[in-house]
Amino acid sequence: MPHAERTIVINRSPDEVFRFFSTPANDLTWRKGVKEIAAEGPVAVGTRVHQVVAGPGGRPIAADIEVTAYDPPTRYALLAIAGPARPVGEYRFAPSGAGTEVTFSLRAELGGLKKLLMSGPVQKTMDGEMQALDAAKAKLEGG
Repeated sequence: MPHAERTIVINRSPDEVFRFFSTPANDLTWRKGVKEIAAEGPVAVGTRVHQVVAGPGGRPIAADIEVTAYDPPTRYALLAIAGPARPVGEYRFAPSGAGTEVTFSLRAELGGLKKLLMSGPVQKTMDGEMQALDAAKAKLEGG
């Protein structure tokens, strides 16, 4: 089962960090694989977010998500509802000194042929999402 988790500290308040990560349009500024993204209304539990990401060879892949938790400023979670893999993701936010500790986790249940063919590429994508947290940190901290 592909899984990834990473914790970083961002030198901004939990409210500001939560707002940044829970605003889908911001993903275009820090997740390089996202080509299109737009929420279908205000973000809350149940909101669907249309997302297109770069797939193999740069081919566009629908990767729509649904918000499954929206608890400002401590937790934001989502579930992929379109695309070949359907990962579950969660952000947790906690005060850390003058900043915010952000823990981001992703996991995907793959069975049968998908497990055999897709585990490696899905894990690689998840690892890339974890590394992209550095770009979010730089964006939030003004770098």
